[in-house]
Amino acid sequence: MRAVTAMSATAPDAEQTRLAYSGRLMPDRQLLMFRNQGWAFAQRRIARGASVRSLPLAASQLEDVAIISGGAQHDLFDYVSRNRVAGLLILHRGQVIQEHYEFGNDAHTPWISMSIAKSISTTLLGAALRDGLIRSLDDQLTRYLPVLKSTGYDGVTLRQLLQMTSGLSWNETHSRASTERRNMLELQIAQRPGCVLDYLTSRPRIAEPGTEWVYGTGDAHIVGVLLRAVTGAWLSDYLAEKIWSRIGMEHDATWWLEAPDALEVAGSGINATLRDYARFGEFFRTGGIVDGASILPENWLRDATSPRVIAGKRVDYGYMWWPVAGRDGSFTEGAFSARGIFGQYLYINPARELVIVSLSARAKPRFSEGILDNDFFNSVADALR
Repeated sequence: MRAVTAMSATAPDAEQTRLAYSGRLMPDRQLLMFRNQGWAFAQRRIARGASVRSLPLAASQLEDVAIISGGAQHDLFDYVSRNRVAGLLILHRGQVIQEHYEFGNDAHTPWISMSIAKSISTTLLGAALRDGLIRSLDDQLTRYLPVLKSTGYDGVTLRQLLQMTSGLSWNETHSRASTERRNMLELQIAQRPGCVLDYLTSRPRIAEPGTEWVYGTGDAHIVGVLLRAVTGAWLSDYLAEKIWSRIGMEHDATWWLEAPDALEVAGSGINATLRDYARFGEFFRTGGIVDGASILPENWLRDATSPRVIAGKRVDYGYMWWPVAGRDGSFTEGAFSARGIFGQYLYINPARELVIVSLSARAKPRFSEGILDNDFFNSVADALR
């Protein structure tokens, strides 16, 4: 397995990192941050391979689309401008039907994925399961991570971790400094090996494992700890070995680290180009095929992206992927997305052979979009009927 050296962030600035997560940066500074400049974290390279997979232009381009959202009709120009979209790429049957850049970005601009990294991390866990490095998702975490014994994670299964039903306390609010997510951010800024895991294992349990869904980047970080333990590799290297170097990525990517030469932040921090995110989406849409065979377990795509029933209630969350209902409210098309704060989206609709990547620079971490992204995705899917 190829060893990859950790890289320092460009002009690290702890206070600007805090301001970025709080949604308190002016657009010019925010754009520099989202282009991977100024984060207060070390990073590790995710190496591409020797060949590049082409993304051919379709004969017919999607020049516009009618978007029904909030009881009003909008168009593609509204979506891009009101949602501060920095890059938009739409693939239909593997061909580009729309590609657009804003704010000086282009096909070579790296952009932060935020929590899209969670969905990539769980995909790596699926690969480790297929490789036989994990026996079963119903094993307890302590089978592979004895360090979790006598902590809140004792008694939690891998499947419960993937579904974010560990039962541990967590508040994901980014804009308030006192939440668990912001506490974790301070530990990321501190750049001390192992400090994030120490914090995560100190949290109290608020529900029995498997009985309550609580979205949290903390559980995603444990996925990274688990992957490091079972593969013996850094996540960046395992991602490069299994996927990034083998599916025709055009550029190296990078991944935030909790400290130099330490673990990746599995729940956030992959920086890649618009086209390479689309290549990952196409790889996942087609079943995780590499060199003619899937690197994922049978039915992984379905299991990872479907709604769940937890304690008698439907939860629209899979293995850190978000199922996306159609305009009729059903999930019959099997659409789903990976998504991150400030408007980072990777939408996949297998029934329509559709992949959409939308990378944005919105004013606040959540709820600052002008047009609901799922309404845009459904409108594009409807236009391709």
